Amino acid sequence: MSRELMWLTFTVILTGVLWVPYVIDRIKVRGLWGALANPSRDDKPQSPWAQRLYFAHTNAVDNLVVFAPLVLILDNIGYSTRGTVIACAVYFWARLAHAIVYALGVPVLRTLAFAVGFCAQAALVLAIFGKM
Repeated sequence: MSRELMWLTFTVILTGVLWVPYVIDRIKVRGLWGALANPSRDDKPQSPWAQRLYFAHTNAVDNLVVFAPLVLILDNIGYSTRGTVIACAVYFWARLAHAIVYALGVPVLRTLAFAVGFCAQAALVLAIFGKM
């Protein structure tokens, strides 16, 4: 497995587990049966941090749709450099930071973490077109 694929795997795992804390909060706030029920307008709102983490998770899924194909394209064309590995690692750490600062409600750092992740994706795009 290439190092880029390793970072993709870590990113997929991170994205796959981001829902756990906000579901635990939902159970805490609404009870087990309330968390298992269909959503309703009358539901007690979740904790603010859990609401923010929900949005961070949604954003992570949205961006994984871009990141994963870029890594898979690089792997398919057999292109791996120190720069592509660094871009993949930076993307993972930016997504982790984004989720944490989003859940904590730190707006400027949230935006910066998102921007760093976007720049890492842009670096991968440039690497792909530089290779072709």
